[in-house]
Amino acid sequence: MSGSAGVGVTWAAPGRVNVIGEHTDYNDGYVLPIALPQRTVVTAVSAATVSTVRSAQKTGEVTFDARTVEPDEVSGWGAYVAGVLWALRAARHGVGNVNLSIDSDVPHGAGLSSSAALTCAVAAACSDLFDLGLDRFALAALAQRAENDFVGMPCGIMDQMAAMHSTAGHALFLDTRSLEITHVPFHLAAAGLALLVVDTRAPHRLVEGEYAARRADCEAAAKALGVPALRDASESRLGELPEHVRRRARHVITENTRVLDAVAILQDGQDPRRLGPLLTASHTSLRDDFEVSVAETDLAVEALLEGGAYGARITGGGFGGCVIGLVDTDNVGPATDSVTSAFYRAGFTEPHAFTALPSAGAERLPNSDRH
Repeated sequence: MSGSAGVGVTWAAPGRVNVIGEHTDYNDGYVLPIALPQRTVVTAVSAATVSTVRSAQKTGEVTFDARTVEPDEVSGWGAYVAGVLWALRAARHGVGNVNLSIDSDVPHGAGLSSSAALTCAVAAACSDLFDLGLDRFALAALAQRAENDFVGMPCGIMDQMAAMHSTAGHALFLDTRSLEITHVPFHLAAAGLALLVVDTRAPHRLVEGEYAARRADCEAAAKALGVPALRDASESRLGELPEHVRRRARHVITENTRVLDAVAILQDGQDPRRLGPLLTASHTSLRDDFEVSVAETDLAVEALLEGGAYGARITGGGFGGCVIGLVDTDNVGPATDSVTSAFYRAGFTEPHAFTALPSAGAERLPNSDRH
């Protein structure tokens, strides 16, 4: 093991917006996320007897022994960090205790994958600190395992792959079955467009059971249809399923088609405004068939469309969080005002909006060995 006391390694990993392909990643489906410029920065330094984690965004500190920590020993946000060290150890990688310093401008609880930004940055920093030599695919898988098996969040691998593999100016077309990735040009500004992200400030909570329930419904649908995953099912057979399971499956199947259609638009150099109807159809499906929307996200989508957006949808796991809208660049302000006014009239918390710029994935920061 390498990494003497006082020598640090710093990695930064981004949040993400999923342009389209919601809830298809754990069904062996297709997704199309972009990495955001907002990132989580983690500095790791070897420690002797106990691991200590401090975050600029949290009070207090989290401590655990990386050599023995097990699920249920660490709770809250610290579980994501401890889970990475546990996953590394469970995979028989030689790790010891670390002191970790965290700073992040990825909005927490907004459905922009702050958890994957954290776990990927921790995994990459620890891999370098202890000279493990893990590649980006292995780091993404370890970060996912930390969430699945330590935290108890049964997420797919989209967020971690987006954090590790995205490139600037591109969306990441990911086949979650084969893990084949294709970098698709995503130059909205050249077409006079912007991807507007609206954080509704409606709390985004997934570990409380709803996400897991949707995943269980999809697994039940695939089993009933006799296919490995819903990626292998056809819409024509959905009549065989109970109603609520049928609607869950229909969302996944139609969402996969929407991803492929979106990729074709971008790869063929078509007018990206054609993405708009796909986004809106995705939201309708997420609202009616998958039932993961809430009043704030529905209102934000409605207000964006009324404000001139070509299309809009909830992004992330749902039950709160963010929506995205495809708007003309010179309409960012008016579209934002449309949402703000609608929220004010409804008595909702004032939303926060920003434009999403497709950015690079995780990176080791220069001179990080001086921390």
